[in-house]
Amino acid sequence: MYSVIRTIFNEEHEMFRQSLKDFIAKEITPHNAEWEKNKMVSRESWKKLGENGFLCIQAPEEYGGLDIHDFRYNAIFVEELGLSGCSGPAIGYPLHNDIVFPYILHYGTEAAKKKYIPGMINGDLISAVAMTEPGAGSDLQAIRSTAVDKGDHYVINGSKTFITNGFLADVVVVAAKTDPTQGAKGISLFIVDKNMEGFSKGVPFDKVGLHAQDTCELFFEDVSVPKENLLGNIGEGFKYLMTELAQERLIVGLAAVALAESAFLSTLDYVQQRKAFGKSISDFQNTRFKLAEMGAKLEQGRIYADQLVMLHNDKKVDSAMASSAKYLLTELQCWVSDECVQLHGGYGYMWEYPVARAFADARVQRIYAGTNEIMKELIVRKLLS
Repeated sequence: MYSVIRTIFNEEHEMFRQSLKDFIAKEITPHNAEWEKNKMVSRESWKKLGENGFLCIQAPEEYGGLDIHDFRYNAIFVEELGLSGCSGPAIGYPLHNDIVFPYILHYGTEAAKKKYIPGMINGDLISAVAMTEPGAGSDLQAIRSTAVDKGDHYVINGSKTFITNGFLADVVVVAAKTDPTQGAKGISLFIVDKNMEGFSKGVPFDKVGLHAQDTCELFFEDVSVPKENLLGNIGEGFKYLMTELAQERLIVGLAAVALAESAFLSTLDYVQQRKAFGKSISDFQNTRFKLAEMGAKLEQGRIYADQLVMLHNDKKVDSAMASSAKYLLTELQCWVSDECVQLHGGYGYMWEYPVARAFADARVQRIYAGTNEIMKELIVRKLLS
């Protein structure tokens, strides 16, 4: 739909894209309405993703992975899910692949990698990351969950909230204070799995949007975690979070532009079919100008996103760049979805229309993975450094 031809993908990427597109059309889109009613995707969908090689593609072959370290494949995965308009799956599946999995791959002990990575690849194990707490959102240093060293294991106590993939999660990367007196330097990361005694989950939240995404509270009451489930070194959890959050924010930005494109494309179809005053509403100047504005800004956003994908492939995306992407592209998504609702008129407020769901689903993008206000702070720190 754009004037500028995309040049970052080759023939192999496009073959992967077509395979994924076919999979989504068969295994995801037809089930999304049911998943929205259930407040979660099915476990079967995770298994099918694994069987088709779409989970954790960067995992080393020794664990059963494809050992693909070309981020363009990850970007295609996020993009095609977003273009499907299925916002819940477009957030939950990439979170497993590109947000949780890197913590285990980069910082996990060999024992933990052997235990968890194969299941994350084949879809047997669904993952989540637990940072946010009732009293600590963007301010990660304020978390109160604790992990006490008991010699041959750690004991974790605390609670987490707004956890994406939380209800279905088998494996959770948990941030906890190992030394509450040390602020950020007292935070460590641990792998907690669903079989550990004292670990429990709340019911999925009744959210405004992302209805097919299971989001809930997690509770830890004297959870005994083996030493091998510590990620990296004690007290370095905050450093790891800051390192990996750049990719998380980039993933959110990539999802945002694709979901915005999906809403825009459905609106393009609608305005050509809908009649008012004896002609298509696409014939009215206001409609045409609105479409032009959205199309131009989406093209700008897509070019920007593609450039960031290539920079990230070369490991050149820093915190400020990722924050800019998350901020700009989620703001774009929310603006586009709002404009698309307006062009639909009253029908845009009906849940049966994709644009209504797109509108409801978009709003949280400016909140999680660090609020857009925090993104601005991270951007300006670099400007003033």
